[in-house]
Amino acid sequence: MSSEKSSTLNAQHSTLLRKVLTIYGRKPVLEALENPDLQIFRLHLAESNRPSKELKRMVELAESRSVEIRTHEKKALSRISKNGRQDQGVALDIVLENLVEPEEFLQSRESFRIVALDRVTNPQNVGMIIRSCAAGAIDALLIAGKGNAPLVSPLTIKASAGTLFKLPIIRGDSLLKSLRRFQEAGSRIYSLDSHAELSYREMKFAQRSIFVLGNESEGVSPEIEALGDASVSIPMNRGVESLNVAVTAALLAFCTS
Repeated sequence: MSSEKSSTLNAQHSTLLRKVLTIYGRKPVLEALENPDLQIFRLHLAESNRPSKELKRMVELAESRSVEIRTHEKKALSRISKNGRQDQGVALDIVLENLVEPEEFLQSRESFRIVALDRVTNPQNVGMIIRSCAAGAIDALLIAGKGNAPLVSPLTIKASAGTLFKLPIIRGDSLLKSLRRFQEAGSRIYSLDSHAELSYREMKFAQRSIFVLGNESEGVSPEIEALGDASVSIPMNRGVESLNVAVTAALLAFCTS
């Protein structure tokens, strides 16, 4: 193989790896392998796994889809899944073409509206948020690898109605670190808080704006709120305290300018 061809293949492989999202756990992995709409890159198994019907089915599905299967020592698998306590000896690399790194996104846009999720744990909420953002004037979703409901799950995919694969999704291991990087690049961060004095209707949002939606019951975490440039609310009538987080995302997607 020529050095030029080898260099091209290495570049293509590197690009592909940046689009890979790794999930873990036997039920999520099996469900993903059963979903024909998902592009699968690689199945990882622990050498210490005991034979089971689930594992046999995973291998059968992977082989039928020509998915590479790799076995690892338990510690090595834990490094791949990044959650050795809960991976149950399996992990799966899924290719999402719309997955981007923070730096890649920043280089591609002069102005943007981003919705960031801070510990939103209901997969149906995540799916509906993706759908609203994709349909409205939101340019990307920023989501950390831990703390939120999984991006790739039957409930998320169903609730997103297929838009999971259309909206740019910015992946960061830490939401706090990702937000700091965006702030350094001139972004302003607005956390949604039902008790905030400023209404989102009164705000003139910056060219580079990130709206942070918090946990369904606890809201935005204190460290994220402290990092933000402002907290804004959606005015409520008749004593209603707050809206569902997915409804809030829909309002932001269609009613901010």
